[in-house]
Amino acid sequence: MSKRKNNIIYGIHPLIEAIEAGKDIDKILIQKGVHNEVYFKIRELVMGTSIPYQFVPAEKLKRITTKAHQGVIAFVSPITYYNIEDIVPALYEAGKIPLILILDGITDVRNIGAIARSAECFGVHALVVPAKGSAQLNEDAVKSSAGALMRVPVCRDENLSRVVDYLKNSGLKIVSTSEKSETALSDAELTGPLAMIMGSEEKGVDQGLLSKSDLTLKIPMTGLVASLNVSVASGIVLFEVSRNRPE
Repeated sequence: MSKRKNNIIYGIHPLIEAIEAGKDIDKILIQKGVHNEVYFKIRELVMGTSIPYQFVPAEKLKRITTKAHQGVIAFVSPITYYNIEDIVPALYEAGKIPLILILDGITDVRNIGAIARSAECFGVHALVVPAKGSAQLNEDAVKSSAGALMRVPVCRDENLSRVVDYLKNSGLKIVSTSEKSETALSDAELTGPLAMIMGSEEKGVDQGLLSKSDLTLKIPMTGLVASLNVSVASGIVLFEVSRNRPE
């Protein structure tokens, strides 16, 4: 009998069954110091996926459930994750001009929810998030998105650099936002297949991703505040992109 409570799975065998069945797992917590044959089976399964996992003290697992969790607890995702390699070819085949939004290091669920809402409004075909270093796409994120996370495909990948390379090879222009850019958003040619990268307010877009970008843009501002909230900035960027695209 599968051991589940609301949005969690606990116990080694139920978790293995869920992974092998292709269930969408948002995150796995593994108790520090647990070492046995089945534990290594989980490690093997997880390392072959984009499912993020974290080693935590036993006390943290106990706070989540007092049941016999056997050292592992997984959170079931409320959304379905997709592969970017399946989405882009399907868009071309359907005669659509791909618009992909990559979120690099956005850790606030409300920001991701708000960004997803703008993405759905302005015709983004897919969101890409990293497997680690991103907000958990849980029920709070879905609620913040007004359901948009259920309508815009979300792709999760361990390596955003690899995703960018794939998109470039698939004919998409890679555009990053950076307040250090000398090119204003309104001055850029934002037509054709695009992948837009938005970074966190604290760190911005990763330098490695910036170096792979075909273009970096800034949002011109005249006020004294140094930067915009990332969800607000994403809405502005996506609106500008939508003005350059066919209906």
